[in-house]
Amino acid sequence: MLTYTGSGPYCYSSSLAMVLGSGAAPSTAVIETLTGSPFGFQLIGGTMPLFDPYGWYPEIGLDAAVSALGLRCVRSAGGTQDEALARLAAACADGPVLAGPLEMGLLLHQSGSGTAVGADHYVVVLAVENGTVLLHDPHGHPYATLPAPAFASAWRAETVPYADAPYGMRSSFVRERAVDPADALWQTLPGAVRWLAGRDDLPMPPGSLGGAAASEALAEQVATGDVSSETRDLLTTFAIRVGARRLNDAAACLAPLGLTVPAALLAEQSRILGSLQHPAVSGDDQALEAGLRRLAPTYEHLRTALEKAIARGAPR
Repeated sequence: MLTYTGSGPYCYSSSLAMVLGSGAAPSTAVIETLTGSPFGFQLIGGTMPLFDPYGWYPEIGLDAAVSALGLRCVRSAGGTQDEALARLAAACADGPVLAGPLEMGLLLHQSGSGTAVGADHYVVVLAVENGTVLLHDPHGHPYATLPAPAFASAWRAETVPYADAPYGMRSSFVRERAVDPADALWQTLPGAVRWLAGRDDLPMPPGSLGGAAASEALAEQVATGDVSSETRDLLTTFAIRVGARRLNDAAACLAPLGLTVPAALLAEQSRILGSLQHPAVSGDDQALEAGLRRLAPTYEHLRTALEKAIARGAPR
C-alpha cells in the first residue's frame, strides 16, 4: 500500500494539528483515525452519503481525538455576536483557537463564496484586532483575513445541521498526560468497533442508514436513477475524496501496529471508494453501483477483524 500525500478536505484534523504545533501534534493521519471517522458509512435521511460512521459528526470526532491524545481544552459556544468575538479575541491572547463549525460558503476569502451551502468547516484563528480576524484556513489559505462581522456570519453556523449552538470554539489546550500515538490508536479500537457495529444512542433523521445497509441503499438509488443532483455533487466534490483518504490514512496508521488484516481491509475500502470518483463524475452509474455493492460487506469484515485484533491484544 502506498500512503497518499496531498491536498484534501481535512479541515478539523489539520486545524487541531496546527493548534497543537509541529512539536506536539501527531500526523493528521493519526488525528483523523483517532476521530473515528474512517470506521463506517452513513446515508443521512436516506439521501445524504457521508463516508463516516452512522451518527458520527466532527464535534464527536474532535472530542475523541483530544481525549485520546491526553489533552484537555476549553470548549465554548453561544452568546451574541459581539460576545462571541470578544471571547474569541480574549482566547487568542493565550494562543491559537480552533474555531468551528463554520458555514464554509460564507467564508468570503474563498473564491466563489458568498452563499450558504450547508458545508461545515473548521479554521484556526490567530488574532482578532482592529475589527479583523486573522486566521489559518486549512483549505489552502494561510494568514487569511476577514472583517470580524463577516467571519461571525460564517461562524454562526446556522446551516450546519449538527451545530447545536453558534460560535463554537476550542481554546487553551493543555497536555494532561503524555500519550504515544500508537497507544492512542490501540485505545480507540473498541470505539471503532462500536461505530462499525452501528451505534443507536445518537439522534438521526428518519430514514437514515449505516454501514452495509447504507451502501446497498445508495447503490439501489444509483441503479434506479433516483440519485439527486445534490447527492451526486456531494459525492464528487467531497464525500468520495475525503472518505478514500481517511481510509487510506487509517490503513497506514494500523499497519505498523501489527494489525495487518484490518489495515488490508481499510486499504481495500480506500481503493474501492477512490475508484468511484471517475464513475461519479462521468455518470457511469453501472460502475458506481457495482463499487458501492462491493463496498457494502467490507464494513462487517472490518468490524470482525478489529474485534479479533482487540481480543489478541497489543503485541508485547
